[in-house]
Amino acid sequence: MLDVSFTGEFIVKASRHQPENIQSVSLSNLDLLSGRFPVTYFYFYTKQPQLSSTFDSIVKSLKTSLAETLNLFHPFAGQIVPNETSQEEPMIVCNNHGALLVEARANLDLKSLDFYNLDALLQAKLVRVNQDFPLQVQATDFECGGRCVTFTFDHALGDASSFGKFLTSWSEISRNQPVSCLPDHRRYLLRARSPPHYHPLLDKTFIKCSEEDIKNIPTPKPLIKRLYHIDASSINALQALATVNGERRTKIEAFSAYVWKKMVDSIESGYKTCKMGWLVDGRGRLETVTSSYIGNVLSIAVGEDTVENLKQNHVSEIANILHKSITEVTNDTHFTDLIDWIESHRPGLMLARVVLGQEGPALVLSSGRRFPVAELDFGFGAPFLGTVCSTIEKIGVGYLNQRPSACNDGSWSVSAIVWPELAAALESDSVFQPMSAKHLQLHT
Repeated sequence: MLDVSFTGEFIVKASRHQPENIQSVSLSNLDLLSGRFPVTYFYFYTKQPQLSSTFDSIVKSLKTSLAETLNLFHPFAGQIVPNETSQEEPMIVCNNHGALLVEARANLDLKSLDFYNLDALLQAKLVRVNQDFPLQVQATDFECGGRCVTFTFDHALGDASSFGKFLTSWSEISRNQPVSCLPDHRRYLLRARSPPHYHPLLDKTFIKCSEEDIKNIPTPKPLIKRLYHIDASSINALQALATVNGERRTKIEAFSAYVWKKMVDSIESGYKTCKMGWLVDGRGRLETVTSSYIGNVLSIAVGEDTVENLKQNHVSEIANILHKSITEVTNDTHFTDLIDWIESHRPGLMLARVVLGQEGPALVLSSGRRFPVAELDFGFGAPFLGTVCSTIEKIGVGYLNQRPSACNDGSWSVSAIVWPELAAALESDSVFQPMSAKHLQLHT
């Protein structure tokens, strides 16, 4: 059984902070849509025989390079507190409070880990959450000399694109490489129009809520957290299946159609319809935002169909439905309207109704195909696995999060927060393979 002991705890501050320059950052409208959910990225590394670095020297190096990285990402070293003008909305005080870095040691080899059961990894203390620090890092040393580094962010700091840029910059600084991204912290770029106006259909997708509403989301069924391997051959086969009459669908669209069809086998007979959602990044779609913008620029596309149709229709027909749903939000007009919708419902937090569990059985998919995996070398080698999960216990929707495999062979790792019946449905054929040491090429 995996046991982890904590051997050190360090508060890491930006190395070039100037106290007289303390600033407060008000959250943008799209930040208020983040739900404040904690998100954790897991990266696992084998011992590199050609490197002489000890675990102590690795932790020291991580502290030094993190302090340098926080000079560029100053909000990540700040504190999230209630806004001075509206207690219902948080704000970030860039006071160099610091990030928390925890040092730990595990009693097993990496090859002995159950990578499939993310609940076990979370419960075994590979991740600790301290509400006082929006950014928390844990470096864990294993008996074999391998390491795990987990990075936990408060979603008010940003979205996956923001966190990917932060981690990439940190890894570049760790290896004394030029930083490839100059972060853009201008959250005021996401201002609403005056007066705000929006399409009335947004009222059916989003809802105003409080932190208490989010903390007490009803969960009719217990959720389990799992990690899967998807072969490149399965992905390609699904894409071919979803492409009919020259209407080519993306790999994510084809995969989503397959998952949506499988999902109906896991829901109770009383439900007549079934929903699926897709997180959509507004960078490259919202004209006011740069690609290096740090903050939340996410919306959600939601598709709905009857259980009967999803059972009977071909994967290509389901792919057409979801393609139309996604296309409706991948444009500047949608994001501009969403910013105005939030402005019209402030002060407070907002969330998609489907995430609050108000829409019946639903599953949300997030694609991380551009998220750095193999690139995250902090000076002790490239990872053999990079994935994402959350310590959250209550959420009203199932989640799938896709990442490219670290071996860059076209396969994926997919983390899941799902109800047990959905896990069973997904595992009923060979597409979703429970992640194992064999998939990760860990020699036994």
